[in-house]
Amino acid sequence: MTSPPPIPLGDPLTSVDRMLALLEENFPAVHQLPPEEVRQIIRSRAVPVSNLDDVATTQDVTLPEGPALRVYHPQGQAADAPAILYFHGGGWMFCGIDSHDGFCRRVGRETGAVVVSVDYRLAPEHRFPAALNDGFGALEWLAGSDLGIDPARITVMGDSAGGNLAAALCLMARDRGGPAIAGQVLLYPVLAPDFETEGYRRFGTRHYNTTVAMRHYWRNYLGGDELPDPPDLAAPLWAASHAGLPPAIIVVPGRDPTCSEAESYAAALRGAGVAVRLRSYPDMFHGFMTLLAFDPAEGARRLLWSDMAKLLATKGQSR
Repeated sequence: MTSPPPIPLGDPLTSVDRMLALLEENFPAVHQLPPEEVRQIIRSRAVPVSNLDDVATTQDVTLPEGPALRVYHPQGQAADAPAILYFHGGGWMFCGIDSHDGFCRRVGRETGAVVVSVDYRLAPEHRFPAALNDGFGALEWLAGSDLGIDPARITVMGDSAGGNLAAALCLMARDRGGPAIAGQVLLYPVLAPDFETEGYRRFGTRHYNTTVAMRHYWRNYLGGDELPDPPDLAAPLWAASHAGLPPAIIVVPGRDPTCSEAESYAAALRGAGVAVRLRSYPDMFHGFMTLLAFDPAEGARRLLWSDMAKLLATKGQSR
């Protein structure tokens, strides 16, 4: 869903319309193929990471009875550095720490934070709440780790389905009394299986991330069409309460079927007294922020780094 095939960019100023057309033409029909076949297609089309020096070192860690993690230490890491727990997109079914390796390196370079990318279990083999439980285990490990971080400055971050996990993790940590989360950064998050929104009506076809694909992702993540009761941790938009959640940065591309739910989530957080920075990009599409070679997204990324610098200075409070 957010790890497209390599695109022949040519001119670095490839237009948004051209990029969207290439994605529409080349991305596999996820709802028509077995999950492992789609995963293999995505792996085979991966672009080699070209920004290895964005961070000083990386280390791969596997938690006992938990997920694999990749830890990125920034150049010149400060004592008591902030930390970012990152969740990749891919419809809860695809991608992993390798598909988002280049983006996580860039996040580390631009923020000075220690970035920990979570290789959570994938659906349909591992349905809700397996991925979220992996995320909570990673959060607990990070808060008690010896990585040289400030445990009061842990931010969760994710794109697409990873944004869902990051948002749900904030609810879980709040309701369990910690570990403290200082902020949430959500890039075009998937927040509720409502396919009747304005976003789905306008952009559910011909925009590469389609209504058909999104129904497929949700069905495989949940194991059917029914949400758990209560729905909070699967569909954070429909949580009973959003009070007491950490401040948020939410990035919303306009040409994306999930744009309405992201905007509704920002409104719900604000209504609960949570500080929100909503950045809307009307001409952009789902997945645009993690395409590092896509120059038209560079301005949005620079603004994100600026917003995150302010957020990462915030200390979380256990609840």
